[in-house]
Amino acid sequence: MDIIIWIVFGGIAGWIASMIMKTDVQQGILLNVVVGIIGAVIGGWLMSMFGGTGVTGFNIYSFIVAIIGSIVFLAILKAIRR
Repeated sequence: MDIIIWIVFGGIAGWIASMIMKTDVQQGILLNVVVGIIGAVIGGWLMSMFGGTGVTGFNIYSFIVAIIGSIVFLAILKAIRR
């Protein structure tokens, strides 16, 4: 059951990040999930570098960390594609 929650969590975080970065039209549901999961890893890593905690579970703090990481990931992808 936990994996399903993380997939939904990643999908929502990836979708919000793709709407902020204006890449939602290019991505489908599957890429939003992938972006959200990778973004959660990147966000957790970034937060640990700055002395905070990473993704700690299914809560608002972790959701915001995942969105921030997803935005960073999409910004890197946009920079590479140009």
